[in-house]
Order: sequence, then structure tokens, then C-alpha cells
Amino acid sequence: MVTHQLNPDKWVDQYADYLFNFAVARVSDAEIAKDLVQETFFAGLKSAKNYKGDAAERTWLIAILKRKVIDHYRKINSKKGKAEVRMSYSSSSDSEGDWLEEQVADPFSNLENSPIENEELGMAIQECISKLPKKQALVFKMKTIQGVSTEDICNELGINPSNLWVMIHRSRTALMGCLNENWF
Repeated sequence: MVTHQLNPDKWVDQYADYLFNFAVARVSDAEIAKDLVQETFFAGLKSAKNYKGDAAERTWLIAILKRKVIDHYRKINSKKGKAEVRMSYSSSSDSEGDWLEEQVADPFSNLENSPIENEELGMAIQECISKLPKKQALVFKMKTIQGVSTEDICNELGINPSNLWVMIHRSRTALMGCLNENWF
């Protein structure tokens, strides 16, 4: 296993543009995206002692940024206690529209959310997954939780990629509705 090291002196040069593009795609506001990237760098510096080296530096920073985006939406929607993460379904990338996955606890940071909240969210997600049709639930778990490739899922289940993405989309839509009713 490769162990990665943090190099904060190079974060701005190496990752600022990538993090900014990631953030602006989710908040649709360049100024807010800049603030979120800055907050990400500060949080990374504060939690550097918790970095175990299991993930690449950029991956670790993206995980922190995801939490910052979620916190941003929670803050602006705090009146009703709801957190909405902007969804964008695009065929340009497998990670586009991963709104649910972005709300799951970040395994690399102990400082971003309370363990109780993460546990409650995990239980709510599992409960909502159990309400999906069996094949949809299986496809969703394989693709988003287990990280199985599209090709492997299609071969194993005898479906085509278009059908797979329709099931993923329907699963995410159903899970969003379920979570909005039962958790937020």
C-alpha cells in the first residue's frame, strides 16, 4: 500500500484550480466557491495531524471540500433544518451528481461532523436503500457503495450501461425523497 504525505506548501499551486472547479460546479457562485476552497485549506491545515496517508493528498482535500459544500447548504437552509446539495446529472463523469455519496461521512476526517449525526445518516440511508426495488438497491450498492465498475455490473446482472444509469438515477431520486421525509 502506498502511503501519501501532506505537502501544504504546494496545495495552492497544485490543487486550488481543481478544488475551485469542483466547488463552483456545486454552488454555482464563484465567490462562495473561493471561500469554500480557502476554508478547505484551513481545515486541512487544522486536521493535518489526523491525516493517515491512506488517500492521496488531493483526494483528502476533496473529501474536506465536500463537507464544506454540505455545511454551506446546511447553513443557508438552517431555518427548516434541511440540507440540500445541488444535483447535476451529467454524462461527462461518473462522479457528477453524486449528491448522496457526498453526504456520507468522510472517513479521513474526525473533525468535520459529529459521530452521532453520521451514524444517524448512515442508518437513514440504509433504511431508505431497503425500501428500493431489489434490483435497484443492488445496482446502487454495487456502483456507489462498493465501487464496482459499470462494465462489471452490466456483465454480472445482464443489463446494458443505459439501463444501469437509469436505475442509478431512479435510486438516487427515490433515496433523496426518502431522506427528505425521514431524516432532514
